[in-house]
Amino acid sequence: MKFPEDLKYTKNHEWIKISGDEATIGITDFAQSELGDIVYIEVDAVGEDLEKEETFGTIEAVKTVSDLFMPISGEVLEFNEELEGSPDIINKDPYGEGWVAKIKISNKEELEELLSADKYKELIG
Repeated sequence: MKFPEDLKYTKNHEWIKISGDEATIGITDFAQSELGDIVYIEVDAVGEDLEKEETFGTIEAVKTVSDLFMPISGEVLEFNEELEGSPDIINKDPYGEGWVAKIKISNKEELEELLSADKYKELIG
């Protein structure tokens, strides 16, 4: 299982990669392995300003449906449209082609509350 050091993580199993005032969000390798085969993903918040930990979409696997939570506050700019036809990309490449959304960061101070790769590893045991 991979945990890239250049990412930050949440207790809800999302990852976030910062690039200036924008960030890319996805679910962790651990999360996709726990979910199993991902069959559908929906992000219905494009264009919306959301607070940290608000739901911005759902992800459906063969055995369950889970909410996707904002790691930090921001405006949802984009959904990875490749996932509409091939949601299983997340299973194959959760940190690359399987990204879920891009946001414009509205509160950089919240980044301090996110977990490092080592802290996230501790969380999941």
